[in-house]
Amino acid sequence: MTEQILPAWSEPFTAERRLTLGRQDVPIASIDRDMAFGGADGSGMTVAIIDSGVEGNHPAVGGKLVRSVRVDLGPDSADVVDDDPTTDVVGHGTACAGIIHSLAPAADLVSIRVLGPDNRGKGAAFAAGLEWAIQQGASVVNLSLSSKSDSLFGTFHELADMAYFANVLLVSAANNVPGPSYPSLFAAVVSVASHDIADPWTWFYNPSPPVEFGAYGLDVNVAWRDGGRVVATGNSFAAPHITGLIARILGKHPGLTPFQLKTVLHAVADNAVPP
Repeated sequence: MTEQILPAWSEPFTAERRLTLGRQDVPIASIDRDMAFGGADGSGMTVAIIDSGVEGNHPAVGGKLVRSVRVDLGPDSADVVDDDPTTDVVGHGTACAGIIHSLAPAADLVSIRVLGPDNRGKGAAFAAGLEWAIQQGASVVNLSLSSKSDSLFGTFHELADMAYFANVLLVSAANNVPGPSYPSLFAAVVSVASHDIADPWTWFYNPSPPVEFGAYGLDVNVAWRDGGRVVATGNSFAAPHITGLIARILGKHPGLTPFQLKTVLHAVADNAVPP
């Protein structure tokens, strides 16, 4: 049997390492999941998905795609224009949307397409799409992509801070391969890597960042383009699990700041209190 290898930054969340994450003996341990999101479904929240597009008529999306745009790069500009709401040029964005919808079924979804058919895109398009999502006042933004461009480090740092101070939480997948990528390494975002427990309601807090949380990301059955489904592995699929949980928390406690949301996620993580 071929051994499955988790993406980069996932090491703290593998079976043999989970006991080293430590127990967080702090007052917030009194917060439980019922208080955090019991009975919530993401109502009133808008989740932006910056990716390859979202197939809005896919059954896994549940008809909750309310807007689709794409970023068109010109020689000196990046324009955000309306896009076909049935278009996902890869399937990757639909996978993320399906995971988010499964956890927060009442949340509205907005697709911002910045990736091409090869699942790659320009950092400038990514930055423009992220800035647009922040300006539109999304509740939370799912970033199952990253930029390795050192020249855009400052741009993404400014955008991460802009989102933080605008109470827009960015959930960013850590890089799938060794090496820095942005904005996942910035403290203002929620950075996510994968664990191997096939349960969307299991997540861990890592007291030794840069990656802060581990969620289900190994051999995940996800929605894909043309109404299909595939089994996929990657931090890309761990991040939307956390995004969906945040949409539920915000649906029950509107107005929580990014700092407060991180605190709640930490307080009710599987390793937050002694078993």
